[in-house]
Amino acid sequence: MSTVLQQLFNALALGGVYALVALGLTLVYGVMRVPNFAHGGLYMLGAYLTYAALTSLKVGFLPALLLSALGVALLAALMERVIFHPLRNAPHVHPMIAAIGVLFFLEALISHPRVFGPDFKQIAEPLPGIVNLGGVTLTWQRLLIIAASVLVMLGLNYFLKRTLTGATIEAMSQNREGARLVGINTNRVGMLTFAISGALAAVAASLIAPINAVTPSMGEVMNLKVFAIIILGGMGSVPGAIVGAFLLAFTEVFGGFYISLDFADVIGFAMLVVVLALRPQGLFRKGT
Repeated sequence: MSTVLQQLFNALALGGVYALVALGLTLVYGVMRVPNFAHGGLYMLGAYLTYAALTSLKVGFLPALLLSALGVALLAALMERVIFHPLRNAPHVHPMIAAIGVLFFLEALISHPRVFGPDFKQIAEPLPGIVNLGGVTLTWQRLLIIAASVLVMLGLNYFLKRTLTGATIEAMSQNREGARLVGINTNRVGMLTFAISGALAAVAASLIAPINAVTPSMGEVMNLKVFAIIILGGMGSVPGAIVGAFLLAFTEVFGGFYISLDFADVIGFAMLVVVLALRPQGLFRKGT
């Protein structure tokens, strides 16, 4: 039982990271109708900015995380203005190709020897050590991931449901043209949505970086997983992104534990295929 509980906490930590990244992607799709394939690149960049803040600026982990979130948020807002806004009336394939181009550009930039180089980087755990909870041995870092991801998700829910700015995002996700006609600044909402998306990706990357190695290609793997998650949960659905994230994480962790770690990703995507075969529209309907 203690082993099962330990895997449960591992799945909760992984699901929290998946949920934060997927929430940013699903917000952008819900509001802008843009499948942002550059999202994985923002996730990767968030991890490297945290590493840079820790090693170059010599700040603590929390300030490094906040600086990373701010930096990626600003870059994401700039991407919306410079790349996606001019393509808003173009065929859907154009912003998709542009997003893929941004992903490859960010990977090439980070991999350049004069930037960070192709070798992996390691971030030390801000809370090293382990804790024993009723016979279950866990690292403090995983508990930090669980607590931080829940806190961020609750904060995002409050922002979307209880603030005027959040209400404009929800209104625009339901009817962009109607939101514009009632006086909502759709350009500002679009930039804000991209900024929130980038910040969520950076926070997720910063939280998981002390456990996993930081590499230029880490965004490609996360891209595949979060797109699987939002398809599984329902394109544009915030509750669906959260449920899909934890469902994928539980499938990977327990499938890898009981079957084989080498097939953890395969088992997760097999679950996706089965669910979509039974429910092609996803688990939830679109809506924030």
